[in-house]
Amino acid sequence: MQFNPYGGTAAQLAVALVNAGPAATPDAVDDVLTTYDYRPAEDVGPTEVLELAEWAGRLGAVFAETDVGRRVQLVNALLADVAAPPYISQHDGRAPHFHYAEHDAPLVHRIKAYTAGGLAHALCDDPDRIGRCDRPGCGAVFVDTSRNGRRRFCTTRCANQTHVADHRRRRQDG
Repeated sequence: MQFNPYGGTAAQLAVALVNAGPAATPDAVDDVLTTYDYRPAEDVGPTEVLELAEWAGRLGAVFAETDVGRRVQLVNALLADVAAPPYISQHDGRAPHFHYAEHDAPLVHRIKAYTAGGLAHALCDDPDRIGRCDRPGCGAVFVDTSRNGRRRFCTTRCANQTHVADHRRRRQDG
């Protein structure tokens, strides 16, 4: 069981949607949903992918913003767009868990509500843990779940590339 106080799986799904980019295919979105154990009964089609790409752009704005007050405004706007009373659900043999939209709402609405709720939790737990990769040219986003909360890169690969480039530059200058 994951005890993650930084938005949990819903925030990680938001990250994956943003990082999938606007050119994501139905299969890619389906893979993202499967990876984060979001099991829709219906297929993800081109229309849903376009709606989710637009939503991912709005989620991405939260990661791009560095001012906490502005981040709060952006997340509140997301929450307002999907406003529904959260409730606890049990289905498909799963443990009790929150739902942020009615179970019979359209797929895209349920995903929007889930990801907005996850980012809201992450923001309230620690707004500094919502970030964008520091490697020039990368732009991937992440929610920092590390112990010390000082993550700067989306992956170890981006961190290594940056550190190697810095090392080579120092050697050249010295």
